[in-house]
Amino acid sequence: MDYTKIKMDVVDGVAVITLSDPATMNAAGVDTAAELTDAFRRVATGAVAARAIVLTGEGRGFCSGANLSAGAGATLDADGKPDAGRALETHYNPLVSLMRDSEVPIVTAVNGAAAGVGCSLALMGDIVVAGESAYFLQAFRRIGLVPDGGSTYMLPRMIGKARAMEMALLGDRIPAKTALDWGLVNRCVPDAELMSTAMTMARELANGPMALGMIRQMIWTSLDQSWLEQLNEERVKQRRAGKSDDFREGVAAFLQKRIAAFTGR
Repeated sequence: MDYTKIKMDVVDGVAVITLSDPATMNAAGVDTAAELTDAFRRVATGAVAARAIVLTGEGRGFCSGANLSAGAGATLDADGKPDAGRALETHYNPLVSLMRDSEVPIVTAVNGAAAGVGCSLALMGDIVVAGESAYFLQAFRRIGLVPDGGSTYMLPRMIGKARAMEMALLGDRIPAKTALDWGLVNRCVPDAELMSTAMTMARELANGPMALGMIRQMIWTSLDQSWLEQLNEERVKQRRAGKSDDFREGVAAFLQKRIAAFTGR
């Protein structure tokens, strides 16, 4: 697929995926969602050789939400009225599900606005780094829609019911520093340090063992599973990790008192 709404480069084993439609503050229309899905799938299948991903936005914002000017929600239902949920089924839900199930760790570097589905994409990061000018906005109430992109799942689990309700019902901007205090993000850094911080963390992930991919998947599954189900998940994943080259290298490095050279296998 040729990309017109995003860019992707690989730097030091990190796939840097950049939302690149600055004229709309990187609004995520279905075309953007399709390109993002293709990019994440290429990393997942090994077509792009990367062991970590950074997702960020070009220009003044991370992502301003769905591209309403491009006709989002224009598909008509049987009653002749718009089916605003159709694009979720065809594009956005497959994208965020692909990100959730990724075996490659994801860092999001949030610059400026992360609004609507852009807020959801920002919070899909395993590590979320926000520039000081960034803010998070559940903008749906402003246009008479409901939150999507998985935000009604993520927000109560990340910040609790009260704050999730506040974000969704009032639709106020949550500045990056407040987001850090609430536990929405891992780091809040000066804007000029955003990408260097995100890349430093992503390189650390890219140099780690294959077990990191399983770890991030296990944290996601823990949100839904019982104690016994999660213990079994640990047992299954530990068996797989214990058969890896990285486990053998890690033990050898520990015994030899040196830094392990993991290969992701």
